Amino acid sequence: MIKFYYHPSPNPAKIALFLEESGLDYELMPVDTRKGEQFEPEFLKINPNAKTPAIVDTDTGATVFDSTAILLYLADKTGQFLPEDKPAVRAEMLSWLMLIATGIGPYSGQAVHFKHFAPEKLDYAINRYDFEAKRHWGLINDHLEGRDFMVGDSYSIVDMAVWGWGGPVPFVMGEDAWSLFPNAKRLFDWISARPAAERAGALKQKHAFKTEMDDDAKRHMFPQNK
Repeated sequence: MIKFYYHPSPNPAKIALFLEESGLDYELMPVDTRKGEQFEPEFLKINPNAKTPAIVDTDTGATVFDSTAILLYLADKTGQFLPEDKPAVRAEMLSWLMLIATGIGPYSGQAVHFKHFAPEKLDYAINRYDFEAKRHWGLINDHLEGRDFMVGDSYSIVDMAVWGWGGPVPFVMGEDAWSLFPNAKRLFDWISARPAAERAGALKQKHAFKTEMDDDAKRHMFPQNK
């Protein structure tokens, strides 16, 4: 049994997709970040960084946090959704996973923050993070030119990592952003049409997560402004 600590946002979406694709038995553990539940002592024992996703594998006793680490752990555990087991291919897989983890995620997140939630509209910050989000998505798009998947010839955890951040692309970079990345959009649409992706997307309906970004939610989401 996998205990899956979840909030409906891009990084947990990757893990939801893997769990649904793999058929692993899991229990959904909601963490409502807009209510500050990520800072509760019991959750901090699981992820001291106070973020979702995280998992506890009751079969092995392992606790894993950070979405990339979780994808690698689950893929190794099940033997599923890994590319060909050759050093060069694994190196390619790790390289793209880390680019998504250190580029797509952080720059997209900061672009959203400065465009939509910062108390002041700082043109310099908005321009920098929008540029970097587009640059990193451009790398994904260019890599997918003439190929179906990110690594090798099969659907893998790298594609799942891309899909997780695909949903908010219009919110991150504007309603027409997908027109800049047709190859990435093709992969996103292909995954989104899979039954497992539909089930992963439906998880947000299984708990009454807070949706309002009111002052109380902002205190939890942006504690530097307290």
